[in-house]
Amino acid sequence: MSKGDRWLIWVFLAPASVLLAALMYYPMIGTVIESFFDSSFISATPKFAGFEVYRKVLATRDFSEVLWNSIYWTLGVVALQNLFGFFTALLLNEHIPGRGMLRALVLLPWILPGVVTAILWRFMYDPQLGLINSLLIRFGLMDEGAAWLADSSTAMAAVIFAAVWKGFPFSALIYLAALQNVDREQLEAATIDGAGAWRRLWDVTLPALRSVVVVNVVLTLILTFNYFDMVWVLTRGGPQNATHIFPTKIFELGFGQFRFGEAATYGVFSIMVLAVLVSLYFIAQSVVTGRRRTS
Repeated sequence: MSKGDRWLIWVFLAPASVLLAALMYYPMIGTVIESFFDSSFISATPKFAGFEVYRKVLATRDFSEVLWNSIYWTLGVVALQNLFGFFTALLLNEHIPGRGMLRALVLLPWILPGVVTAILWRFMYDPQLGLINSLLIRFGLMDEGAAWLADSSTAMAAVIFAAVWKGFPFSALIYLAALQNVDREQLEAATIDGAGAWRRLWDVTLPALRSVVVVNVVLTLILTFNYFDMVWVLTRGGPQNATHIFPTKIFELGFGQFRFGEAATYGVFSIMVLAVLVSLYFIAQSVVTGRRRTS
């Protein structure tokens, strides 16, 4: 490659690089700088406080609650979303009547906007008129309606269930595409050898999908950890901080209480976690690419 060709490559990359720096790296650096300044609703003028802002945030009970809620939320949604998505993909991969229509219907929750989905589930969870309580009472599982989103012991589980309902079609779509590439000859050979459905799944299908599972899990970890609208519309982080995760806490501190320094500090911790997850994603991608090249 000549020197002129190298310059031409940089010329073509320059617009995208400038746009990426302006929209991503500049706000990220600004957030880190903002985290060293303290401000409040009463005193909106930022004052340099250095690492004192970090010390104050780490010493609060809110941070430990947000950290635990974020772990609980992320792992719960990712585990259930991938589990339901995988078994849904297995079902839709079979030759069943109306398979094409079922595949289209399964995608419906995923294509709905997050805010719309959250509003629908708020009606579903309504203590008086909600469908969830009506069904539970009708089948004799409850005597009276429960305030799912207003009870700190059930709010997080209710939000996770709603998020899984919206997100599992994404995982199902990825797994369904991967199932098309499973070697049919190996499945037929296992069937001839007397292997049942679970044995074929464990010994043939899952090993063939291992790389896809790893990439999908890491990708959904990133998306779920950074998810905002579902939790905010359903509970706004309540009750009593029971469902506050990093994105909702950052929004509340920054735009609700004008404590921009503390909001930026939460943002820095969020960026650190996301950086680790993104690194894991690229590692998983490189592992998958290496296996494809060797196979």
